[in-house]
Amino acid sequence: MRAVFATGRANSNAREILSLKNVKKRFSGVVALQGVDFSLQAGEIHALCGENGAGKTTLIKILSGVYPHGDFEGEYLLDGKSAHFSGVQDSLASGLSVIYQELPLVGQLSVAANMFLGHEPRKSGPWPVSLLLDESRMQREAKQVLSRFGIALDPSRLVQTLGAGQKQLVEIARALRNETRVLILDEPTAALTERESEALGALLRELRQKGQGIVYISHRLEEVMALSDRITVLRDGKTVYCDRTKHTTQESLVKHMVGRDVGDLFPAKKPTHASGETVLQTSRLTVAHRVGGAPRLSDISFSVRAGEIVGIYGLLGAGRSELLLHLFGAWGHRLSGTVKLLGRPHAPKGPPESIAAGLLLVTEDRRRYGLLLSESVRSNMTLSSLGKFLRRGFVDTRLETHAVRKMASELRVRAASLLQPVATLSGGNQQKVVLGKALLCGPKVLLLDEPTRGVDVGAKQETYALLDRLRQNGMGVLLVSSELPELLGLSDRLLVLSDGTLTDCGKDATPERLLQLALGLGQAVHT
Repeated sequence: MRAVFATGRANSNAREILSLKNVKKRFSGVVALQGVDFSLQAGEIHALCGENGAGKTTLIKILSGVYPHGDFEGEYLLDGKSAHFSGVQDSLASGLSVIYQELPLVGQLSVAANMFLGHEPRKSGPWPVSLLLDESRMQREAKQVLSRFGIALDPSRLVQTLGAGQKQLVEIARALRNETRVLILDEPTAALTERESEALGALLRELRQKGQGIVYISHRLEEVMALSDRITVLRDGKTVYCDRTKHTTQESLVKHMVGRDVGDLFPAKKPTHASGETVLQTSRLTVAHRVGGAPRLSDISFSVRAGEIVGIYGLLGAGRSELLLHLFGAWGHRLSGTVKLLGRPHAPKGPPESIAAGLLLVTEDRRRYGLLLSESVRSNMTLSSLGKFLRRGFVDTRLETHAVRKMASELRVRAASLLQPVATLSGGNQQKVVLGKALLCGPKVLLLDEPTRGVDVGAKQETYALLDRLRQNGMGVLLVSSELPELLGLSDRLLVLSDGTLTDCGKDATPERLLQLALGLGQAVHT
């Protein structure tokens, strides 16, 4: 696919806003950062890359004051002077803002109200008038900020009605209203469409022109190469590479990140079990969100065979996640049509019935729906298969630990121990725990919704190799992904959802053809 950002421009004469020198950070004896150097100039987009667990999150928490001065070793300079942040409020007051992947917005409030959240102006006048919010001022000043930076949003619109890309813009606008000098973006395009990514890229280019310093964290290397001026790579808590983007190639960047030549990202396709039995089949499936509602999925017919990966592409809102959730028994009211699982009618009243029947779902939102963040790796992995480890009504922890240790080893989960809370793991390792939870149930059919969203290139390669092994072992896989290279590299067949209707792309599986069908420029067929 083409890059959605214009090429970054170097600004060699710009002044340095911040720098870290030989920064080290430890957690209970575990070294998270061991000698990191990083700097940012005004009018520069500096990309920070590395595998999950490389130390990027720890570094950002030092920059933003989450880890205060004295909680780490090394120098932190801001405008050439030592920064002594005691907390996040100090970094905000100094003009640093972090925009995380999970946006802390209040959906029931307007764009303007979210931009002023925590700093709402009050009306002037005697008590009790002085207790009232000055909403007209918030609307007026929010409109001025949005207009100044070319952000096309109505300040009176409720945030819950916005798309993911528009919500990102609200967060950026809130930071800009607070006179932010350094903007740190953590995986900003992970949930965005290509058009939303283009809008975000245009805004970041404009901010760079106005002298903003931007730290850009993304696993999407095409974006990094196209947008950034400089790239720093962390590996195992160390700075292993820093140079101008124009002096870097994507191949060398990957090598620096993983410490080795990755080679082909996708496993070589071997002959599939195309003649295997049909393990999942839908026939004219039509589903509404609720009883009496309009159809959200219409006339869906397709099949998945043993030893086959069937990919589903579609734009956000096309109905991809809803289809998987319905098959799993977690969403929707079936208006008509049938589903067969392993040759038997499948109309589950809930996920437990699907799990018992051999159908497992790996959700796209692992932190919200796939994990108990405060619980351990072991507890999370056996969450759906706990019945296997019960003996006389009690969990046989010895048997449970043995099974989890074996699965964690196969998936290469990086954790200090099986008792480590999953909240403390990197995104890629959290995703491996979710996959392990599904696989411990012994599924015959696996539903995967964005299985590599927000994970690094090394974790992606391991996931792809795992899926290839599952396919070769005869499992049926239904794969939803927004990444076209991923679908094209893994799928034996490709389907496209557009506004709740299904299209088979046939043998013409090119990025252009898939996007054309996703936009509704094709005829739906049954497969």
